[in-house]
Amino acid sequence: MVAGRPARGKASEEPSSSSATTLDAAKHAAVGVGARALFYPTLAYSLARYRLSSEFHWWNLIEGTHVYLGAVPFPSDVPRLHDLGVRDVVTLTEPYERLVPKSLYIKHKMENLVLPTTDYLYAPSKDDLCRAAAFIHSSGERGRKTYVHCKAGRARSATVVMCYLVRYKGMTAKEAYDHVRWCRPRMSLAPAQWQAVQDFEDFYRRPAG
Repeated sequence: MVAGRPARGKASEEPSSSSATTLDAAKHAAVGVGARALFYPTLAYSLARYRLSSEFHWWNLIEGTHVYLGAVPFPSDVPRLHDLGVRDVVTLTEPYERLVPKSLYIKHKMENLVLPTTDYLYAPSKDDLCRAAAFIHSSGERGRKTYVHCKAGRARSATVVMCYLVRYKGMTAKEAYDHVRWCRPRMSLAPAQWQAVQDFEDFYRRPAG
């Protein structure tokens, strides 16, 4: 085959690839619409469980780290987190899911890394996972604590925390999963989120060259 010359059949394959991309985009958009519609009902459900059960925690400390993993904070939670030593916050929610204005974090001298990720089926991109893991690591290096959250602290944020454990604590993906699950039992990943953690591990464990 001559370099730069399209392979036979390439043109006939492109519409199929384009159609798949369109379908993926449509699916993502549909999930986003559903997630928006379910945000307040599911938030109300989580709040009810939190108030009725002593075993239902809004956030949990990940043992052996400076990281708290939890649900979307309310404005009243910001001073509480500050009192725990949290000075850095990683937000995985989309704009409609955020309850704390940026000005409140600034008032409490807290840095906020925002990496919007659609709820339910999706994981942060590899670049976002790398940025988040590095941000969390930098926070710990400066003697600060980090709060990592999505809406419920079960999936998107858990994905980020696992990647941090893989990159900076030397855990395998399975070890990171088990550790986070032990610290926050209601953690639950979608298949794409677990795959993202495994791909992240492969990326950093890949032999040089």
